[in-house]
Amino acid sequence: MDLKLKDKCAIVTGGSRGVGKGIALALAKEGAYVVVNYNKSEKSSKEVVDEIIKNGGRALSVKADLGNPQDCINLINEAEKEFGSVDILINNAGIWPKNWIQDITLDEWKKTIDVNLTSVFLTSQAFSKNNILKKRAGKILNITSQAAFHGSTTGHAHYAASKAGVVALTVSMARELATYGINVNAVALGIVKTDMVSKALEKNEDYYINRIPIGRVATPDDIGKIVTFMVSEAAGYITGATIDATGGMLMR
Repeated sequence: MDLKLKDKCAIVTGGSRGVGKGIALALAKEGAYVVVNYNKSEKSSKEVVDEIIKNGGRALSVKADLGNPQDCINLINEAEKEFGSVDILINNAGIWPKNWIQDITLDEWKKTIDVNLTSVFLTSQAFSKNNILKKRAGKILNITSQAAFHGSTTGHAHYAASKAGVVALTVSMARELATYGINVNAVALGIVKTDMVSKALEKNEDYYINRIPIGRVATPDDIGKIVTFMVSEAAGYITGATIDATGGMLMR
């Protein structure tokens, strides 16, 4: 199937490692130009870009603090300057902090909301303003979590709340932006084998595996393929949806 992503420009926030890297590489395989955003991981970001270029693709590494509105605008502008347009925004950047509800500090709470939710608002606002002004259609894909739907029993209440906010924001943006030809969807993740969750997996892998009907943990490549489909023309009639990519952990 031709996903018609050749020469489309896609920004992947937090694209230097884990799920973000998997998404960036999957998009590049389909011929998309990829902007790999990072905040602190410059070396890892450039390694992803180098891998894409080595395989015949085009990519750019761009630093941006996604909690800073001007940085988000600059991210869009840098991508457009390099590739001519910005067609796809994938909001992947996030953190997975652990603390129990009685112990979460206000600073921990605010940081989680800022990184996981406010950044999605700011980047999506910059992207949509740019594309509406230029009468250009587009796709926004937000990474959320199964925890948005069933909460957390493992000390991640602040994470679950931030990801539930992403789901609600996705639906609201989809309703507002459809008239401009901008589709907005989300993908809810379960357990993915990344550095962010590796310690939890090492401590109690059986606990997680036993909760996954498919019987294995997802890889970044698994998620990359799903996300790539969701931002392609093949999924052009889908907006406001959250696709469950959890191996069956979440069934709605």
